Amino acid sequence: MSCSTYPKASTRTYPECVDALIDKLKKDELTYPPAAVYQYNYNNQRVYFVPAPCCDFFSTLYDDSCRVIAHPDGGITGRGDGRAADFFELRTDEVKIWEDTRKP
Repeated sequence: MSCSTYPKASTRTYPECVDALIDKLKKDELTYPPAAVYQYNYNNQRVYFVPAPCCDFFSTLYDDSCRVIAHPDGGITGRGDGRAADFFELRTDEVKIWEDTRKP
């Protein structure tokens, strides 16, 4: 892993556990669209969103301790698990923290 892959601890604005999440995604199989991690404000808290790799898979929304809050979309119905049904309408301040740049 290169130190320039994502911000150094002194300049980053997200918790260290997000680094571990990114490291895990980097070890997973390459997906299309590429895996990514976004930061948002949602319900008065900073959250981290990992979009689903495809179709019937769930996307995942994490809190600032990297605990799963919900799966806002995806799954068989495409509507997620229902625990953050308003996420896409209420989220603000998008920051793309990381996107997989590996090539097939």
